[in-house]
Amino acid sequence: MERQPVTSSSIRSIGYDPATSMLEIEFNNGHIYQYSGVPESQYRALLAASSRGAFFNTEIKDQYTTRKVG
Repeated sequence: MERQPVTSSSIRSIGYDPATSMLEIEFNNGHIYQYSGVPESQYRALLAASSRGAFFNTEIKDQYTTRKVG
């Protein structure tokens, strides 16, 4: 999945596949996680958030099925 770089103290890049509702996040520590069943509206809100790390922690982390891929 192609990810786009973002400015964040905790997140390096974010990708999304609308066909599968899969969100992929690469963190600044190099770990990559995929989150299943994420609505596209949540992905867009994450990209638009003034603090992507805070949005992730409150709206995505522990809310969706997660798989570590890297």
